[in-house]
Amino acid sequence: MTEETTRSAIFTSESQTAKLPIVAIVGRPNVGKSSLLNRFLGRREAIVQELPGVTRDRRERVVDWGDRTFLAVDTGGWEARPESSIAEAVRSQAERAIGLADIVLFVVDGKVGITAEDAEASKLILASKKPALLAVNKVDNSGEEADLGSFHRLGLGNPFPVSALHGRRSGDLLDALIAILPETAAQADEDGTVADVAIVGRPNVGKSTLFNRLVGDPRSIVHDSPGTTRDAVDTLIDLEGTSYRFVDTAGLRRRARVDDETEYYSRVRAIEALRRADVALLVIDASAGVVAADQKVATEIIDAGTACIVLLNKWDLATPEERATTEEGLEDMLAFLDWAPMLRVSALTGQRVQRLPDLLTAVLAQYRRRVSTADLVRLLEAAQARHPHPMAGRRRPRVRYATQPRAEPPLFMLFSTHRLMPDYLRYVDRTIRSAYGFKGTPLRMKVQVKAGKPSR
Repeated sequence: MTEETTRSAIFTSESQTAKLPIVAIVGRPNVGKSSLLNRFLGRREAIVQELPGVTRDRRERVVDWGDRTFLAVDTGGWEARPESSIAEAVRSQAERAIGLADIVLFVVDGKVGITAEDAEASKLILASKKPALLAVNKVDNSGEEADLGSFHRLGLGNPFPVSALHGRRSGDLLDALIAILPETAAQADEDGTVADVAIVGRPNVGKSTLFNRLVGDPRSIVHDSPGTTRDAVDTLIDLEGTSYRFVDTAGLRRRARVDDETEYYSRVRAIEALRRADVALLVIDASAGVVAADQKVATEIIDAGTACIVLLNKWDLATPEERATTEEGLEDMLAFLDWAPMLRVSALTGQRVQRLPDLLTAVLAQYRRRVSTADLVRLLEAAQARHPHPMAGRRRPRVRYATQPRAEPPLFMLFSTHRLMPDYLRYVDRTIRSAYGFKGTPLRMKVQVKAGKPSR
């Protein structure tokens, strides 16, 4: 696959980011690449920790500076001689980012000086023939700038001293980047119709493999060991003419099982991505069955108010007994998610993944659906006539009025004479779904106790 073909496979949507110049931020581990990206953004987007290897996948973020906009791609640490298959995959991701970039921002550590890996990485960048800037990070005061002369040996021009931690001279670096950005066509404003789709699940169920299958490029590192994805990785892609922002998240585990700071922030990023999402793809390993961790992720989806599609991944690898066990687990442990459609897929081979666009379209339509107040009131009056609320003491609660003030997810306000029992609220939920569908989306019910009919 050629570089140009690969690039078009990644940026297939007509959205704004597809047209932006790309700046790849590369360097060896722990030189401050993610800190520098956070400084450019003015907020903490990328996970930062004083340990090498925290960033593994390529992460894209739109950066605005002055009157220009570009796409910054944060990469994992480039190692000349990686000692593990994951490190080798991280190196490959960084090198792909260089190949796809318009400009390479090479970051080195000003306190450590030039290392052998810095020298080898600079040769790789020079061989790419891409415009490049050299950022010497961790230069916290003007006195330390006197030691920058040695960095000219890397052959990447004048070094730019910065401190990502303190923000020192980061604006100067951005000015230099803007000065060499390629000219692009006028950017169209996003119309807000791009749907966010979060790929979630417990570790090692195939989320990153599915993400790469959908994107058409190995953006996320795929490895047999759990916990390979550390941060939420996203990109805009086009599926059959509709643009989506897909987000590959780190595997969600119970909070009690999160035993280090990096994993904690990975979980935080995954939950944030889920709460921003319109649709969650809950990936379950069909060869392992439904387990308590899958149930917990499903609960997080409902708490976030996100539409949901359940994907039984690795279906091609599961034995008939494992398939039966998985489907029994859905009915048992995920009965509360019975409104979510289910698709049996293989992210590795692409089996049935082509059915996902139509399913996403249908679920999003239900997620955004509204029911008129008059129709809703008539529906609930008939439902109460068929099945009145049980007596509560000497009174029988009754819903006198209802309306849907919000969609995404659908919220229904019920004005009742007295408090409604949870079982009756579930009856109302089933009644609304029976009449209007809402397949794939949670319904929110809010009850306001009011003896009289509210004013409209």
